[in-house]
Amino acid sequence: MAKDGPNWDGLLKWSIAHSDGTRPTRNLSEEDRRWFMEAMQSQSIDVIKRMKEITLVMQAPEQVLEAQGVTAANLEDMLDELQEHVESIDMANDLHSIGGLVPLLGYLKNSHANIRAKAAEVVSTIVQNNPRSQQLVMEVNGLEPLLSNFTSDPDVTVRTKALGAISSLIRHNKPAIAAFRLANGYAALRDALGTESVRFQRKALNVIQYLLHENSSDCSVVSELGFPRIMLHLASSEDAEVREAALRGLLELARDKTGGNNVGLGEEDEKLKQLLEERIKDISVMSPEDLGAAREERQLVDSLWSTCYKDPSSLREKGLLALPGEDAPPPDVASKHFEPPLRGWAANQTGDSKSSTKRQDTPLLLGPPSN
Repeated sequence: MAKDGPNWDGLLKWSIAHSDGTRPTRNLSEEDRRWFMEAMQSQSIDVIKRMKEITLVMQAPEQVLEAQGVTAANLEDMLDELQEHVESIDMANDLHSIGGLVPLLGYLKNSHANIRAKAAEVVSTIVQNNPRSQQLVMEVNGLEPLLSNFTSDPDVTVRTKALGAISSLIRHNKPAIAAFRLANGYAALRDALGTESVRFQRKALNVIQYLLHENSSDCSVVSELGFPRIMLHLASSEDAEVREAALRGLLELARDKTGGNNVGLGEEDEKLKQLLEERIKDISVMSPEDLGAAREERQLVDSLWSTCYKDPSSLREKGLLALPGEDAPPPDVASKHFEPPLRGWAANQTGDSKSSTKRQDTPLLLGPPSN
């Protein structure tokens, strides 16, 4: 590869000249073929080789890297590159076999907040929709540093990214869910809802709703910890996504009560009715544009009202539930329309996860990776 990099302008002109559609295709001369292949191969990398190089850097002590002039920004760029490589499910699983998973988890304890946050992003990519990597992370106690950052890191972005990784790790992963519960995960989620960070609130609410949907018995724990009151407060948030996520959590609790468990919202039932009446009032005076944007909220408000009071909400009477041009909402809004995407993925899995996954592997132009 030339020091000055590939001649992209020349490659572009060559491509246009040979495929502009104005002339019939012709066979390439040996010289043209050789030039084109050299240009393309100069940009090819052996992904496994590159991941091994990144692993060596991650294994180096922080003070050694600093002495060599490696900056935090350099390490962030390196983690960005690693994240691109592990988008491939096979590369994600190979990271552990080449020794890269443990040092990556070590970066969750790096002195730089941006690196701790980025490391959590990479972990999230590795375990998302990937049962094998979920198992590997659990085997090397990867949940522990994620929980530590989620619960106690002084930087709210680091806490949010750690929760994002935890969310990906526990999806359809019963051992991880059990470990999260034993580590007082619900109490940490309650603390997250009390912060001023809207992004952190959204992420925590989505995790809560998922856990309650998967384990209805946890509704009693959530109620005892005071979640209904907090969710009622957040259901009036100025942020639409926070409102919707809070309403989804409340709907899970309401359904638990109507299902015969007699837990549900408890003393907050009357406050819930006031909240829903206020939301209906606000929705009723929305502009057509705002009504369109609030489609999910409209459906959640109606589902909550119907679940709690056995009658459709006044949104139906006012024609505000399904607007012209919108499909009628499904009967079961929470478990169908708002079903987490990963649940649909898991439902379609067969015994061979690799054959059924939809993630695309990164092509290696230099042939199959070598160990």
